[in-house]
Amino acid sequence: MKLINLLILTLFSLVIVSCVRDVSKNQSEQSRTTVNATIPVSAPGIEPNAQSAESQDSTVVKSGTFVSGEHTTQGTVRLTNKDGKSFIELEQSFKTSELGPDLVVILHRSDSVINSTKPPAYPLKKGDYIIIAPLQKYSGAQTYAIPNNINLGDYKSVAIWCRKFNATFGAANLSK
Repeated sequence: MKLINLLILTLFSLVIVSCVRDVSKNQSEQSRTTVNATIPVSAPGIEPNAQSAESQDSTVVKSGTFVSGEHTTQGTVRLTNKDGKSFIELEQSFKTSELGPDLVVILHRSDSVINSTKPPAYPLKKGDYIIIAPLQKYSGAQTYAIPNNINLGDYKSVAIWCRKFNATFGAANLSK
């Protein structure tokens, strides 16, 4: 009897582990596809995230400096235009906490995201923001394409937001 119970438990455990591995693999592939779709393509051997806006002949439209919210976030962000397309560029000085499980880059309607929300999480209301892409990395230069159907005049800030816990890690007010 004990042997049968042990056998059933072992089979059950194998099925669970197998399912988790498949789900994890699918989520990883889906996340990678989403992130890769937001990175502008450049010449082979050159990392697009490390290039400056000036070297790409882009025009800086607005810029701002991050203010910490839920976690320490620092650095500079720029909205740029190149060949009729808009991008969010986090500069090399960008850095945020690695404690977020589901961090995304968003555009927000408020010019003061941190001051218009309440600590400790600085939660956001639906309709006040639009998600641009999952955060590629916790520090350093990185670029995100902004879809053409977004009216940049409607948004006054860029923020790093934890979607899972509705927690704003940091935000930057955009000015010319």
